[in-house]
Amino acid sequence: MTTDTVQYDPLAEPTAHRVAMLNRDDRLFHIILAQQFDCELIETMCRLAEMIRNIAESKQGNRFLRSLLSHKRAMLYFIQPSTRTFLSFAASCQILGVPYNEVRNPSTSSEIKGETEEDTVHVLSQYFDLIIMRHPVEGFAERMAYKLNSMPRPIPILNGGSGKDQHPTQAMLDMYTLLRNFEPRLADRAHPTLSGNPFAGKTIAFVGDLKRGRTVRSLSYLLAQYAGMRLIFVSPPELGMGEDIIEYLDRHGVHHEKSEDLNEVIRSCDAVYMTRLQDEYDQAGESSKIDYYKYSLTVEMVEATKDSLVIMHPLPRRQELDVRLDTDRRAKYWAQVRNGMWMRAAMIAYIFNVDATIIDHYKTSYTA
Repeated sequence: MTTDTVQYDPLAEPTAHRVAMLNRDDRLFHIILAQQFDCELIETMCRLAEMIRNIAESKQGNRFLRSLLSHKRAMLYFIQPSTRTFLSFAASCQILGVPYNEVRNPSTSSEIKGETEEDTVHVLSQYFDLIIMRHPVEGFAERMAYKLNSMPRPIPILNGGSGKDQHPTQAMLDMYTLLRNFEPRLADRAHPTLSGNPFAGKTIAFVGDLKRGRTVRSLSYLLAQYAGMRLIFVSPPELGMGEDIIEYLDRHGVHHEKSEDLNEVIRSCDAVYMTRLQDEYDQAGESSKIDYYKYSLTVEMVEATKDSLVIMHPLPRRQELDVRLDTDRRAKYWAQVRNGMWMRAAMIAYIFNVDATIIDHYKTSYTA
């Protein structure tokens, strides 16, 4: 006779408990979920990213930053295809002097011999001080964070994208991009500042494959921390925003609405966030039945928008974003890419507790 054992699943816990398990001493230890960030922490990270950005402009500043974490080692465990996120994290490690190695293909690891992914991560945790992980399965990074917490040598996991579910570092760099455009005082070299609610009265449109786009899901969690904005979800009916996000926005009192016509709503928008078709998640080619590119943004549409419109895209793009917009002053997706490098450096600095050292250096160098 055998006895079935039920394996504990941290993802079944209430969100507040899940967040608590990912923190240590009331600070981020792992970065897995967008729900780990409240307004105060979002703004702390944005100010820290801005300080690192300014410090890095000089040779002396670069030398200071590279000295901070040269004694730490990072593993970029990216077994889901990636260019931008991988290189963004690699550059972030270099900014802070963190040596890193990579595993990007399981066929080059002991997984080809039958080793489980869980055992691979446990092995990596013995060689490195941080695992930056991109994985095609929702929840894998969070489950591994929970397991590493119980190991003799727990190390942080930083989620670089998990399936269709979460991409918290992308969401944070998106917030940084929005705040740099909505709150000019953040870019004040002498004293990067955020005050009040920069999102009050703003209208932001999310466009495209919202059902399977982890970037818009995670960004929705962060935007829900701020009151007084309007979110418009523009998508084919089959690819609308998930009900779990809709319920979350409702609980937080965020005004949201749906549309199938971007041209109809874009004139009122302060930001528009375009996304590509996530057809890698198709089960039987169902996306081929959708007229996706009627949800595209063109030069002609942008001509009638606000001069201050912020056009964003997490990239890579296909035809949903007109290449003629690349040189438009409202196009912020190239800046978005660069912002990611600074934001991810800020996150790494924060989880290794050198944020205070950076802030003190900045105050001495720039506000004396």
